[in-house]
Amino acid sequence: MSRRYDTVIFDLDGTLLNTLEDLADGVNAALKHFGRPERTLDEVRQFVGNGVLNLMDRAVPEGKEAKDFQAIYEWFKAYYAAHSEVKTRAYDGIPELLKQLQAEHFKMAIVSNKFHDAVCQLSRCYFGELLPVSIGENEAAGIRKKPAPDTVFTALERLGSTVEHAVYIGDSEVDAATARNAGMDCILVSWGFRERELLASYDPVAIADQPSDIWEILNR
Repeated sequence: MSRRYDTVIFDLDGTLLNTLEDLADGVNAALKHFGRPERTLDEVRQFVGNGVLNLMDRAVPEGKEAKDFQAIYEWFKAYYAAHSEVKTRAYDGIPELLKQLQAEHFKMAIVSNKFHDAVCQLSRCYFGELLPVSIGENEAAGIRKKPAPDTVFTALERLGSTVEHAVYIGDSEVDAATARNAGMDCILVSWGFRERELLASYDPVAIADQPSDIWEILNR
């Protein structure tokens, strides 16, 4: 029996890894350092999804209009790069899912709006060689971040895959829009940073409530 998909592109934060506490700690360390009020974990949860520049734009009270915004942003990036693996962990069942997909010869990649070096570092740390292609934000090179399809297309090219046989798996409205803009199917996961009811409104092909659901969806 031929598969509907042979390629799986994963979002990172809220999909493969629970990075929320390390992100919140980094945000609050930067805000405290520059004399700004700290944010709650739930506030940071709502701020993530469009990359760390937009995360800090939302976290800093004055946003990008703050005279010292660039300094805050750079301080946060440096702090987070050094503290991104303190509380972060893979969601239960994710390593097993990736090993199962690898054993069945699925092509796999990570596409994230987190800055590129952090994506590669986290992928190596938590997943080793399970995800051979990891792509993060690199707009300086002219590659637009999600929800533009550029990074997805880059991943597909490196994997030797096409959108017709690929599915994007994420946990947010940004991921749903990315898949739509790339012309590919989308599976959303309910264990990440958005409510299940909200995810359903984005019309994914399916919603996974646990990693084992992804295996079943891919093999329908």
